[in-house]
Amino acid sequence: MKINWGTGIVIAFALFMTFILYFVFEVQSNSKYDNDLVVEEYYKHDSHFQEEMARIQNAHDLQQKPSIVYNEEGVKVVFPANFENDKVKGNILLYRPSNKKFDFNTQITLTNSVMLIPKVKLVKGRWDVNMEWQYSGTKYLTKEVIYVN
Repeated sequence: MKINWGTGIVIAFALFMTFILYFVFEVQSNSKYDNDLVVEEYYKHDSHFQEEMARIQNAHDLQQKPSIVYNEEGVKVVFPANFENDKVKGNILLYRPSNKKFDFNTQITLTNSVMLIPKVKLVKGRWDVNMEWQYSGTKYLTKEVIYVN
């Protein structure tokens, strides 16, 4: 049997489309390839965008800002020494972009203007740290990206 150019091109396109469809179905059906949304209710989240920007600006306008750094002990959050520990309220969300199963939220509890999140709670890789806090009635939002190794 002899195959001409037209038949060969049609067979090649059919094989290519089958190949692509196989991978589409594999990614959609296999739980290993998790394609969740970054935020569950993103419309609700976006409606508060202006408020979030105001809190980020409040944090940016501070003379002395809190710092979020990673060291061998874990994630260290350091507030300026002139902040009173008991007046700082809020929480810290550690968000793992690659897998939401590792995300966790913790309350801010300062000891001598420092809070430590132990390294054992963190897996290696990128973490987005969102610290929503309040001091003397003003709301702030500090965002950092850290890499745990």
